[in-house]
Amino acid sequence: MKFLDILQFAAASLRGSPARTGLMILAMSIGVAAVVILTGLGEGARRYVINQFSSLGTNLVLVFPGRTETAGIGPGMLLGQIPRELSLDDAQALLQSRSVRRIAPLTLGSSQISRDAKNREVVVLGSSAELLEVRHMTLGKGQFLPAGDLHTSTSVCVLGATINRELFGNASGVGNWLRLGDRRFRVIGILSSQGESMGFNTDEIVIVPVASAHMLFNTSGLFRILVEARSRDSIEQAKKEVETILFSRHNGEKDVTVVTQDAVLATFDRILRALTLAVGGIAAISLAVAGILIMNVMLIAVSQRVKEIGLLKALGAPDVQIRHLFFTEAALLSVAGCLSGVILGEAGVFVIGKLYPSLPITAPWWAVLAAISISLGTGIVFSVWPARRAARLDPVTALAGR
Repeated sequence: MKFLDILQFAAASLRGSPARTGLMILAMSIGVAAVVILTGLGEGARRYVINQFSSLGTNLVLVFPGRTETAGIGPGMLLGQIPRELSLDDAQALLQSRSVRRIAPLTLGSSQISRDAKNREVVVLGSSAELLEVRHMTLGKGQFLPAGDLHTSTSVCVLGATINRELFGNASGVGNWLRLGDRRFRVIGILSSQGESMGFNTDEIVIVPVASAHMLFNTSGLFRILVEARSRDSIEQAKKEVETILFSRHNGEKDVTVVTQDAVLATFDRILRALTLAVGGIAAISLAVAGILIMNVMLIAVSQRVKEIGLLKALGAPDVQIRHLFFTEAALLSVAGCLSGVILGEAGVFVIGKLYPSLPITAPWWAVLAAISISLGTGIVFSVWPARRAARLDPVTALAGR
């Protein structure tokens, strides 16, 4: 028998048992679809986190108060001590580094915002004029915070797009006065609508000068400092110089945490890639289950087709051709299951993408290739035993139906 004859014979055998064939194709397609969808979700989560961090800005070095210890809990925490605060003078001192282009100190809090009879709770972000460039924000109307001394308190604010719409409707709030807590502020700018970034909705914040935020919240410490390096190549140098400057200013104590944006991204990338591989591996187990199903069903097929096999052997078909017949049937089942599984998986990815448009879900090419390879491999491997059993049948006994 030629290969084309074997292929036609195997296809005819599969068409002769549509229920059995459909069951095996369904089992294989579910396994492939599971791999495609789950790895797509993992890859989508990884891309989402990377996009969110990238939207924070470029060439960033992040400075946090307190030292992150390897053990997780430092002795100061056990003694009830709090990390030493970062001050405005600390932030200003970082500009001494030749690798630093600009800095943006941040203070965060919440306050009641009101205008006439309208009021609500709002997140207030205290910063400087450089935040617009460091954070890659877009100004819709008016102007951003005025440049100048970080210690100078001015009663001006910039509203997020949603806050402006809630307080002033479709009109611009630029030039109007409103109240934050017990202080009055004049609106000088409106941010363009930018949505969420790292769980922080810039459309629902109010930005004021950092010194004004300190007066509003009766504090002097900074939530963090955003440092923009002069170039991508100078990020590591900027990090070292920032650590050196703060180490000197804090009396030789390493009481701050300085991390680069790339380091945070790399950590998340490794974690989410491992997660994607893990869920893909779990889904691939279903392909092994499908392979076992193929083996069991084909063993039943061998017992049902004993006379057919006996006739082939009586006509002179060697053992190797009998094995090839069963291998070809398994391969056809696996190919059909692969194609239907990939189509089903991509359809699932498409539906999830429509339901959650913010999640850039897409199945990685390697996952699709791995699913196809594993399904083909399991289908053929688990057909070995049924094929060998069929090839060992005695033609006389098989023709007798025994």
